[in-house]
Amino acid sequence: MSLRNGPGERSDQGAGTGDGWWRQRWGGHPRWVRWTLVVYALGFAEGACAHLADIVRGGVHVYASFGPAPLQLYFLSLVVLDPLAVAGALLVRTWGPPLAAAVMATDVAGNWVINWRWLREDPAWLLRPVGLLPITLFGIFVVATAAPVRKAIGRDRRRGPAAFLRRPGTS
Repeated sequence: MSLRNGPGERSDQGAGTGDGWWRQRWGGHPRWVRWTLVVYALGFAEGACAHLADIVRGGVHVYASFGPAPLQLYFLSLVVLDPLAVAGALLVRTWGPPLAAAVMATDVAGNWVINWRWLREDPAWLLRPVGLLPITLFGIFVVATAAPVRKAIGRDRRRGPAAFLRRPGTS
């Protein structure tokens, strides 16, 4: 398949493949945006792996003790939603930060509902290094940064829907 390369141009530049695509996709954004998206990707990848491991260990009824059926279904759906958030971050899509914020807002709320009785009995429950504290901190980070990251990503998208496919230096 020809990518209509000119003389001396490699076929992996532009057109959505190879190093040129990644460099153009990531390189045009401020460093803070790139680092924030990396943190999003790492956090959601860890969440996806944790939920997948839960399902592998306990089957689809692994969250049966977590409260009402809609909450159980939501935690099962995180096996799909978390990887979507990873994709939105790594592909630098404008829908990525809003999706990430929505997933984390609902994930944090669900976790607080589930853990509330233990938290009331023992407030130190919040300080455990695994569980509610890291989920809450990551959720606050994602929700607080989603709008500015979305705005920064959107600036480059105003040039047109296929701007990310163009080679650097072309209009």
